[in-house]
Amino acid sequence: MGKNSVVIGSLIVTFIFVAFGIIAPETLGAASEYILYTFISENFGWYYMLIAFAFVVICLYAAFSKYGKIRLGKDNEKPQFSRFTWIAMLYSSGLAISLFFWGVAEPVLMYMEPPFGDGQTKEAAETAMQYTFFHWGLHSWGSYSIIGLLMAYFQYRKNTPPLINHTLQPLLGEKAFGPIGKLINIIAIFAVISGITTSLGLGVKQMGAGFDYVWGISNTPVNQIIVILILTVMFILSASTGIERGIKWLSNINIVIALLIMVLIFVLGPTRSIFEIFVSGTGDYLQNFLGMSFHLEPFLDNYTWQAGWDFFYWGWAISFGVFVGLFIARISRGRTIREFIFGAMLIPTLATIIWYSTIGGSALYNIVNLGNNELANRILENMDTALFYFLQLFPMSPILIVMTFISLIIFFVTSADSTVYVLGMYSEETTEPSNRSKIMWGAVIAGVAIALLLSGGLTPLQTVSAVAGLPFSIVVILMIISFFKSLRQEELESTTPVTPVKEEKLRKKS
Repeated sequence: MGKNSVVIGSLIVTFIFVAFGIIAPETLGAASEYILYTFISENFGWYYMLIAFAFVVICLYAAFSKYGKIRLGKDNEKPQFSRFTWIAMLYSSGLAISLFFWGVAEPVLMYMEPPFGDGQTKEAAETAMQYTFFHWGLHSWGSYSIIGLLMAYFQYRKNTPPLINHTLQPLLGEKAFGPIGKLINIIAIFAVISGITTSLGLGVKQMGAGFDYVWGISNTPVNQIIVILILTVMFILSASTGIERGIKWLSNINIVIALLIMVLIFVLGPTRSIFEIFVSGTGDYLQNFLGMSFHLEPFLDNYTWQAGWDFFYWGWAISFGVFVGLFIARISRGRTIREFIFGAMLIPTLATIIWYSTIGGSALYNIVNLGNNELANRILENMDTALFYFLQLFPMSPILIVMTFISLIIFFVTSADSTVYVLGMYSEETTEPSNRSKIMWGAVIAGVAIALLLSGGLTPLQTVSAVAGLPFSIVVILMIISFFKSLRQEELESTTPVTPVKEEKLRKKS
C-alpha cells in the first residue's frame, strides 16, 4: 500500500461520517452525544482530566529539563520566522473564531450555570472567569504544544516526513510503517477535516447571523453557501502563496486588528473593572489550578456539567491539536524546545487570559454591575448574534463591528489555509505541498461544510471530533514515549566517543 492509501482511507472515513450526518443527522447526534455525555463521561472522564493535565506537565518538563536547549533542527540552525510572526501564525491557527464566539458567550453561560454554587451571583461571575481561563489556558495549549513539539522534533531533528506514524518508529520499529501506522494517519486526517469543517460551518452560521442582525442581509442557506465559497477561494489562494507570504501576512495583520479591537473595548468599556477581573481571575486560576485539573464528582450519578465543558474541551483540544500541532511544527524549525514551549503554550495562555478578561469580563460587568440582563438572554437564545449585540453596547460600535467582521473573515482564512497546508503535507509527505493538493483539500472541506450545514449535521460532527480525542490520546502517549526514548538515545550518542564505525553510521544517517 502506497502513501495514497492513507489519503483514500481518510476520505472514505470522512465521507462515511458525512453521509451519516446528511442522511440521519439526529441519529448521528444522538449516538455521538451518548458516547461523549454518557459513556465517556461515566467511564473515562477521569482519564480526560488526567491526560490533559499530564500534557501540561510533560511540556513544562521538556522545557525546563536538560533537553530544553535542544534545537528543533540542526544545532546551529536559526528560526525561519520572527517571534511576532511565529506567535501570530500559531495563535491564528489555534483559536481563530473561538476568540470571538466564546469570548462573550462562555463566561456568561457559566455565570448562569456555574460548576458549583448558585448561578447569577457575584460569586458565580468570579467562578465563570476562573473556569474560562481554565478551559482556554494551559490545558488547551498544552494539547496543541505537545503534538507540535513531537512532530517538530522528529521532522527537523531526525529528518522524518511530517507524518505521525514516523514519530513512533523509535518505539514500534518497522511496525510504525505498516497497517497500524497507516490507520493512525487516517484517523489524524479525519480529525483535521472534521475539526476545520465544523469550525468553518458553524462560523459561517455566526457570520450570516451577524450580517442579518447588523445589516439586514438574510441568513439563508443560499447566502451561507455563497459565504463558504468566497471564503474557500480566499483560503486556497492564501495557502497557494505559501507560508512565507499569504499565511504569514494575514496572520500578522489579523493579530494587529484583534489587538485593536481588544484595546478599544478596554478603553471604551469598564477599564478599571477589566484590570480587576484580570488580576482576580488570574489569581483564582493559579490558586485553584490543581483542584480544577483533578476535579471530579464521584458521588453524583452523572457528570452533566463537566461532560459539556471539561470533557468536551479536552477531547476537542486533543483532536483539534492534530491539525494545530502539525502546523505549529511546520513553522517552528530552528527554535529550541524551551523556546517552543514558551511560545506555543505559556505566551498564548497569557494572551488568551488578557483577551477573555477584556471581552468576557466586559460582558459580565454589563450583566452583573449594570443589570443588562438582555445580554444574558440573547446569549441563551442565540449565541450567533449575541456578540454583535454586545459590541453595540460600546461607543464607536459601527467601527468595532466592521473590524470584527474583518477579523472573523481573516481568522477563517488563516485557520483554513493552515489546514489545507497541513493536509497537503500529509498527502505528499513533504513540508512543501503542491498547490494541486491544497486545492483538492480545500474543495473537500468546502463540500463537506456545505453538505453538513444544509443537513444539520455540523454539531454532531463536532461532538464526534471531541470523542475522537479519546483514542488519539493513546497515540499521543505512544508518541511521547518514543520522543523521550529518542532523546535519551541522542544524549547517549553525544556522550559516546566517536569511533570510525560510528562516524560512518552518523554520516550515512545525516
